[in-house]
Amino acid sequence: MGTSFLLVPGAGGRAWYWHRLVPELERRGHRAVAVDLPAGDDAAGLEAYAAVATAALDALVAGGDGADGDAVVVGQSMGGLTAPLVAARRPVRLLVLLNAMVPRPGETGGEWWDAVGQAAARDDLARSQERAVDADPDADFSHDVPPEVWAAGAEHAFAQSGTPFTEPWPLATWPDVPTRVLAGRDDRFFPPALQRRVARERLGLEVGEVPGGHLCALSRPEALAAALDGLVAQTSSRHADRT
Repeated sequence: MGTSFLLVPGAGGRAWYWHRLVPELERRGHRAVAVDLPAGDDAAGLEAYAAVATAALDALVAGGDGADGDAVVVGQSMGGLTAPLVAARRPVRLLVLLNAMVPRPGETGGEWWDAVGQAAARDDLARSQERAVDADPDADFSHDVPPEVWAAGAEHAFAQSGTPFTEPWPLATWPDVPTRVLAGRDDRFFPPALQRRVARERLGLEVGEVPGGHLCALSRPEALAAALDGLVAQTSSRHADRT
């Protein structure tokens, strides 16, 4: 029996980001649903994002054959602010952070960037690779995404309200759920060294690397699906733990 995956996107809130990963997970016998978040709505904050994602998880679980608590929630980039909120509201098997922001209680998304030193880490990586630090920022996202895939993404509306970045992250502690952190080894936006430091300092966790850059679900979906499949195999379901 496969596992149900809820896929939470980053900035822009587009389920489209996951469209190459979903069939790869399904090919491995899993179910996967990508959620569209209300990213273009200035009235929508973290509570609205969490409510939409939690409703998608409820529908996913209701439509599947697995036991309650067997779903895996994956949050990419800005999705790291939302995915733990879902895991705090519903029993889940595993929470996976993929090239993700890891917030602290009470910290706003806007404060996160300076708090973790993202800009300096990005510039340091560029210098080490002999790239211009002031290059086109889109290249940090798309450098390893097939051009035709990146071009197709332009057909999907992209908007990201600043509202969620102004709100303190609402949980007092990290949710009590097994958590894994994955970093794209070629991520230029959140360099792996940055992700390793933040995961260690904030969660006490080590980082597993996967092929690809910041948008590895678009650039390397097969490898990412294999990594997620492996994490599921290593993690006991909550249902099994209770029985």
